[in-house]
Amino acid sequence: MAAPPDLASRLTHDGPPPSTTAVATAPDRLDPEVAKYATAAHTPIGPAENARLKRMVDKRVLSVMVFTYFLQALDKGSMSFASLEIRNDLDLNHDQRYPWLTTCIYLAVLVVEYPTNYALTKLPIAKYLGISIILWGTVLALHASARSFAVLLTLRTLLGTFEAVCQPAFLLLSSMWYKRSEQASAVTYWYMMNGMQQIVGGLLAYSFALTPRTAPLRSWQAMFITYGGFSVLWGVFVLAWLPDSPMRARCFSEADKAALLARVRGNRTGVQNRVWKKEQALEALRDPQTWAYGLIQLCTTLPTSGLGAFANIIISSLHFTTLQTQLLAMVLGAVIIGVLLSATALARKTNQTLLVMAAYVTPSIAGTVVLMSVRNTGLGTKAGLLVAYYAVLSFWAAQTLGMSMVGRNVGGVTKRSVAVAMNFVWWAVGNAIGPQVFLDRDKPRYFIAFATHMGCYALLLLDIAFLRWYLNRENERKDAAQGLPPGTGARRSEKEELEDEDEDGSAFEDLTDRENPRFRYVC
Repeated sequence: MAAPPDLASRLTHDGPPPSTTAVATAPDRLDPEVAKYATAAHTPIGPAENARLKRMVDKRVLSVMVFTYFLQALDKGSMSFASLEIRNDLDLNHDQRYPWLTTCIYLAVLVVEYPTNYALTKLPIAKYLGISIILWGTVLALHASARSFAVLLTLRTLLGTFEAVCQPAFLLLSSMWYKRSEQASAVTYWYMMNGMQQIVGGLLAYSFALTPRTAPLRSWQAMFITYGGFSVLWGVFVLAWLPDSPMRARCFSEADKAALLARVRGNRTGVQNRVWKKEQALEALRDPQTWAYGLIQLCTTLPTSGLGAFANIIISSLHFTTLQTQLLAMVLGAVIIGVLLSATALARKTNQTLLVMAAYVTPSIAGTVVLMSVRNTGLGTKAGLLVAYYAVLSFWAAQTLGMSMVGRNVGGVTKRSVAVAMNFVWWAVGNAIGPQVFLDRDKPRYFIAFATHMGCYALLLLDIAFLRWYLNRENERKDAAQGLPPGTGARRSEKEELEDEDEDGSAFEDLTDRENPRFRYVC
């Protein structure tokens, strides 16, 4: 079909004279909504126009992902901030009751992950996300009514069920709206809200902790009601503000919709396809890279969830007061943000994502060794142990960069949906197990937990080494099949992404990364 009337002039108003490229697509492979805007003749987008389109996406999509993830992290993290008080109020100090309040969330995610990812390929993403936010906000507010462990456990399980849509929806949105070179940054921006919630959550928890004992609500009850109520309001806003896709974005002009699709043409990973393709699902299950991404999540979330759920308990075990513990947890958030931003910047600068991931695991190993071997005998060791605990969190870089690689390296809408589901199944398994290795009989130093973490770091490094070898081998295999010198295809892929080229018209045909001979993996 022809481009919208003003598209050609607007796409290149800041660049060289247009040189259109004929696109020979296979109509039966195109989603009807995508086909409406996938132009028969592709006109490259100039730098200034590209920057304008990205600002539009940042404002309309990235801002929602960032704040939504912040709320989700704040909602889940509220249990950690409330832990010092709620454990006594609801008798959670025995029978491993407290760890189960985190584990049950991820067991729920484990059960609903595949149905959720299937639904995301069939339903409008923004509407599904907005309704889920309203539901989890309602459940969180109801936490304040809990008077027993059983009721609280039920509510936490429901919370996990409704929050399960968040990360997979964001990975799909990132791959739909952003270029491959931009996706690692996009994922980092919303994922680093785990750190921001530590900072803001610490301030709020400190404020709530000042609630008088004579107040009608305990501080943790006021916290849950406040967070839950705000989440409900935010869910309503998301329903009205976030577009489901570039094709359905009524907030953008027809020309901009076509331009937004043209901008991500070089991704070659597909944008949208409502048809579930069994062959792509089977390919995802047979592809070693999808299992390797899942193992990265297992090896990083197992330590993350335990350290997150027990953050305040671990810090307070170093003989800090309750209020000092709440404030020191804020520093932990700043460390997480610094780790994620620096790792993403380094990966972008060096174009060596997996090597950067491996490098950021090293401080975690060193910090864990210190926590396991140094006793808290005075002010000096107290400060050193606290710094070591902060250093342990550097492995989060591997978790975030590994997550972004799923959207960047897995082509085909069905295959990517299955790969994302596999990724978050492992993510849920790690998060479910993490709190359980912190045993009451092993406190305050938790040797068993930290020894388990060391095993995770070792396995993570092996997995990263395998993934780098495998992806490089696949790129070389594709080069050889096309009669190209090793590395030529990867350089061409980078050039195509920058210049929005699509010589064979396969960008929107919903080909998998294996089916598309021009696709090259980022490693």
